[in-house]
Amino acid sequence: MRCERCDGELDQRFRFCPWCSAPQRLKLVAHFRGDPLIERLPVGLRVSRYLVARRHVRLSIWDEERAVAAVALEEGEAARLASFLALGEPRRRRRFRDDVRVSAIALRRELSRR
Repeated sequence: MRCERCDGELDQRFRFCPWCSAPQRLKLVAHFRGDPLIERLPVGLRVSRYLVARRHVRLSIWDEERAVAAVALEEGEAARLASFLALGEPRRRRRFRDDVRVSAIALRRELSRR
């Protein structure tokens, strides 16, 4: 494996390049708590979105200290999961300032056409 920044040789398990310190794994991570009324033990979900050449999402179930299960989803499946989770969500009511912003954008477009 080679570093994208300096082209230095590195081991696949390195998170940072030993030659230039560039991060080798770019990801976003969010943690979600399990429902304590349903789950007997404290559990949580960790979602990691990897922003590397092979973009993917990894979901892992955690007990108090460690991951007990994990699955990686490719981008298309992650988008399908996001759509599924959004089903049944009440639509957010637009606020007055959102209406003003949309109106201002439309007005700017109209004025730029003249």
